[in-house]
Amino acid sequence: MKKILLLAIVLISGLSLAQVTFNPGIRVGANISHLSDGPAHDYWYYVDNQNYYHNGSNSYDIKSKIDFYIGFQANIRFAKFYALQPEIYYTRQGAKYESQDPSVASKTVSVSYVGAAVVNKFYFDKFNIHFGPTLELLTDHKNVESPTEADLGFLFGAGYDITKNFGVEARIKKGFVHINSDHTNVTFQTGVYYTFNMKK
Repeated sequence: MKKILLLAIVLISGLSLAQVTFNPGIRVGANISHLSDGPAHDYWYYVDNQNYYHNGSNSYDIKSKIDFYIGFQANIRFAKFYALQPEIYYTRQGAKYESQDPSVASKTVSVSYVGAAVVNKFYFDKFNIHFGPTLELLTDHKNVESPTEADLGFLFGAGYDITKNFGVEARIKKGFVHINSDHTNVTFQTGVYYTFNMKK
């Protein structure tokens, strides 16, 4: 117990003595997204004397859709090994629905969000791992009936600083809110970031 307490004191002291730096930056890259939780279906109904009847369904296979993200970051470096990085961004996601019925056309589902994340970054020389929660607000959608207006999620990723300002990153971002009755967002991101006046 004494050793743990001593380690905590050393860690806190090191953080307090470290020079805290604030450096803004930009992020841009590609989204490879799909929707989770099983197959997708379209249903048709017709009304007769206020009674609803099921008229059939078409099942789809869900495939990945490629799109983009762009955003801003604020890297707050508390120590050589740790930074807190708030982010705001715009992201286009969704999936491709491939029809299992040759007579029915396939379609692309699109959802766009303005989002924010609070990212914890741990550095190992030029390499870093990072993770944190996300909140995204729906701005646009296509081929999705009555989507939810917000999505809560979590991201986990890794990055590499090619120079002191420029780096590459890859992330997986998982939403926890169903965007409709059945499906949640799953997005793999790969891209680049540029941080202004980064000090190390």
